[in-house]
Amino acid sequence: MIQGVYATLGIFLLIASRRPGEHRSLIQFTIWSSIVHAGIMAMQAGVDAHEHANLLGDVPALFIMAGVLWFLLPRAKVLKAAV
Repeated sequence: MIQGVYATLGIFLLIASRRPGEHRSLIQFTIWSSIVHAGIMAMQAGVDAHEHANLLGDVPALFIMAGVLWFLLPRAKVLKAAV
């Protein structure tokens, strides 16, 4: 199931990569959902011995991906209020 969700998200991120400034919310969602997913996986891996391998693979990969997206995310344009 999660593979289907990530495949769909990946397609939409590829579309968003053409004009990332117009798709900031999708990219921000991807960043934060990756952080949350990695955090939950890390907690589960700490409790369940069968999930320890996630601490070496999936968890760091999700945090790295979130960091790269955050670094590449265009800054929001600040709108100045008319005075």
